[in-house]
Amino acid sequence: MWVKICGTTNLEDARAAVEAGADAVGFVFAPSPRRVEPEVVREVASALPQRVEKVGVFVNESPEHIREVAEYAGLTAVQLHGDETVEFARQLAGQAGVKLRVFKAIPVRGGFGARMMAFADKGGVDAVLLDAAAFLRGGSGQSFDWRAVAEYMPRNGVDIPVIVAGGLNPKNVREAVTILRPWGVDVVSGVEQEPGKKDHEKVREFVRAAKEDL
Repeated sequence: MWVKICGTTNLEDARAAVEAGADAVGFVFAPSPRRVEPEVVREVASALPQRVEKVGVFVNESPEHIREVAEYAGLTAVQLHGDETVEFARQLAGQAGVKLRVFKAIPVRGGFGARMMAFADKGGVDAVLLDAAAFLRGGSGQSFDWRAVAEYMPRNGVDIPVIVAGGLNPKNVREAVTILRPWGVDVVSGVEQEPGKKDHEKVREFVRAAKEDL
């Protein structure tokens, strides 16, 4: 199970996530209490092991801006939380420069299944991320109905990894994983002391629960 600890704002929290066994840390570049500047992310990312994915969260920015920030900050992947289309994702993935993995967030609301399959069928992204629909882009902090969504999870040869986010915490992530069988999970507020500051014990508990064998 791939695990991302998102909303990271400092090196101490990033290292705690890595030591707990997280596969990725995320940095928010969109308006948010957890927003960080590229200079900070560059310093944090450079201190982390190469094997750890460094993911930048963007909302409705241009491909050129995303690429510029990603290369400067040392990102290995970007997560798109706006109205980005399949064509946008393909353009971003195809730009010259350092290879970036592209994840597309899709809010769980009417028509989300068709949108998810459109990205699966046409390519352009390395994974899709399902999150609860909310007015705040870049992560809702709310969960969606996992059982209602389970039937839409890619199976039967549909080859696109799905990351589940929204309202996850150390106590419920195992249930979400059991119901949905996703490729990965993503958490922000469920492992925080306060916005932008992680609770390291919760981070350890979350990673342990997420990676426990089914």
